[in-house]
Order: sequence, then C-alpha cells, then structure tokens
Amino acid sequence: MNILMILASVFLSALAQLLMRKGMLDVGEVGMGNFVSHIVPMITNIWLWLAMLSYAVSVLLWLSVLSKVEVSFAYAFSSVGYILVATAGYLFFHEDMSVIRIVGIVVVCIGVVLISQS
Repeated sequence: MNILMILASVFLSALAQLLMRKGMLDVGEVGMGNFVSHIVPMITNIWLWLAMLSYAVSVLLWLSVLSKVEVSFAYAFSSVGYILVATAGYLFFHEDMSVIRIVGIVVVCIGVVLISQS
C-alpha cells in the first residue's frame, strides 16, 4: 500500500509538470522582461490551475507517505517522475527523445527496482 501511495504522489507530481507545460504553451514564452504582462493569462489558464491542484494532492499524499516510510526509500521513487515526464513529453508535446536520454531512463528504472528491493 505504501508503494502505491508513493507512486500516486509521484504520478500526480509528474502530471502537474505536464499540465504546466501545456498551460505555458498556451500562455506563450515568458521572461523577466514580459512576466507582468503574462500574469493574467497565467492565472486564468485552466491547465495551470489543474497543475496546482495536482501538486496539492501530490503533497498531501507525500506527507502521508513520509509518516509511514523512510524518506530515503520513498524519495528514490520520485525518479519515476523523470521517466513519466520524459515519455509523456515525447508522446504529447513531441519533445526530443535522444538515445542518451533513453539510456538515462533505463538506468533510472534499474535504480528504482534496486531500491524497491531494499
């Protein structure tokens, strides 16, 4: 049950990243020089609100997780988020997925498996 809660929290955190990406693609490129002019589009963007909700639920789940398991065990699973975000970024936003990135994802997967066995 603890691992399911950990993975749910990680999934929601990764989902928040993807929702923020979608929202900011709608808002447009924001820099220090034009940040103020983008505030209204950002605070009225449904994707960014969904991202914040996803993060909030993720944090609540994470707090529950940390009340039950060692942080060194739980935090290792946060790397699953890299796998989810990289894969979803490639599939939904057509972001680059180089061979070296794929190798990195495989290494992360191996590490998560090893830590989950401890």
